Amino acid sequence: MKIEVIKGDITKINADAIVNAANSSLLGGGGVDGAIHRAGGPQILEECRAIRNRQGKCKTGEAVVTTAGNLSAQYVIHTVGPVWNDNKEKSSKLLSDCYKNSLLVAENLGVKTIAFPNISTGIYRFPKELAGEIAVNELRKFQSDIIEKVIFVCFDEENEEIYKALLESPI
Repeated sequence: MKIEVIKGDITKINADAIVNAANSSLLGGGGVDGAIHRAGGPQILEECRAIRNRQGKCKTGEAVVTTAGNLSAQYVIHTVGPVWNDNKEKSSKLLSDCYKNSLLVAENLGVKTIAFPNISTGIYRFPKELAGEIAVNELRKFQSDIIEKVIFVCFDEENEEIYKALLESPI
């Protein structure tokens, strides 16, 4: 898999699937979640409601999929990142699960390109450096014959620099 890092708006990325850093309600919110729901339109929210009616809330670390509505992607993979609470081991495992489960969903859908935001590093206050290490490690570990390209879409320069440095460093 080719891994790219760009600074930009994930709602404008050309990929088969984009990942939403959702909250457990799946009903939209602030940050990336709100931006994806606003740009994608009501169809995403309708499908999120249907998922909730079927299974209840989405647990931290899990991933579910909806249409991408008005976005250029085909799918939005919603994953719930952990809120940082100083329990490094537990929070790190949950964040790893977000990436792993999102990639598994993408693979099952036959997705060739997938774009990730910096999950949990905004309002959930996950330390950016640690979150970057986890994200890059999970991607490097994941073996796929289907997914060809992963794009980390960084909202700010700080995350962009962290991810670029991590990808330039040897494994």
